[in-house]
Amino acid sequence: MEAHDDKTNIRTLMKIPGHISTYFKKLTENGKWLKRLDWYIITKFLGTYFFAIVLILSIAVVFDYNERMDRFMQHNAPWSGIIFDYYLNFIPYFANLFSPLFVFIAVIFFTSKLAENSEIIAMFSAGMSFKRMLRPYMVSAAVIAIVTFALGAYIIPEGSAIRIDFEDKYYKPRKTSTARNIQLEVDSGVIAYIERFENYSKTGYRFSLDKFKDKQLVSHLTARTVTYDTTKVHRWTIRDYMIRQMDGMKESIEKGERMDTTLMMEPADFVISKNQEETMTSPQLSEYIDRQRQRGFANIKVFEIEYHKRIAMSFASFILTLIGVSLSCKKNKGGMGLHLGIGLALSFSYILFQTVASSFAVNGGVPPIIAVWIPNLLYAGIAFFLYRRAPK
Repeated sequence: MEAHDDKTNIRTLMKIPGHISTYFKKLTENGKWLKRLDWYIITKFLGTYFFAIVLILSIAVVFDYNERMDRFMQHNAPWSGIIFDYYLNFIPYFANLFSPLFVFIAVIFFTSKLAENSEIIAMFSAGMSFKRMLRPYMVSAAVIAIVTFALGAYIIPEGSAIRIDFEDKYYKPRKTSTARNIQLEVDSGVIAYIERFENYSKTGYRFSLDKFKDKQLVSHLTARTVTYDTTKVHRWTIRDYMIRQMDGMKESIEKGERMDTTLMMEPADFVISKNQEETMTSPQLSEYIDRQRQRGFANIKVFEIEYHKRIAMSFASFILTLIGVSLSCKKNKGGMGLHLGIGLALSFSYILFQTVASSFAVNGGVPPIIAVWIPNLLYAGIAFFLYRRAPK
């Protein structure tokens, strides 16, 4: 029997209360964990979810192109680049970013239709509990959570790198070209300092390199410039340098015009461009954070936030699905308008709260992992409250 037939039969059986339990027993026979009715709900839920993505992103693409068209034409952006480099990567990025909104819309729209057609009443009348009815919704939320995490952690970052490079070239450059007051540990007990670094020439000015042994300074190098050799990994050229070697009360000085050396640092370690964290996969983010933390580099909070947010956003699918079902499973005289309005308000507030909570970690002293999970904890409390009030 097709899903459409299930829906038609439910409406028909509402007029024949004596046959309701018999109908649902047939749907739940054979001891399967997911019954035919479950598959009907899963299909409708995921179908509505992907339909909402297509509908809203189609509108978003039109508005985005209308806003950027003049810049694209001004910089002679090729149509192949606009379509394949920009918008082909724009769509999955924003679909993943606003996934909570699409989950709410899908759950509330579909569940409100079930309640309006008295299909949920038929389920409860047949002995199905509210907890049992949640099973297909949670399965659907698990599918969305897995897809959301896989996209955000492994697939979208590669596309975001292409999209951001396209924007830098044809819309508005956002990459950082200089960095100041750079200090990091390049080896055990070896601290490097650069007063100013210009990324376009790969050259740093007022460079110093201090080597410590048993917390005592044993070598101090100063140089006018230090330049990164792009043809070799970790290869640097130091010019106009002076080295002071200290051995107890003895001190020796060495001067030179040029010296090629290997330093375990690269410009990418300290020249951080805007949205650079979005171009890294989760394993790359984890490796980058560990490496920078070991070197004592302080400006890594945005990378930690991005890493933990990808996990937190995936779990949000379960919380927001529970809120949506609890809100819309009750039949309302006003139809789905009220439910949809409340759902949209909650979903937008969740996305806004995610942004605000992230700023707590960047500008305040809140650890990034706590900051990104605060919205989930708060909305989990709202979900539990609405679940207790939902009809059983």
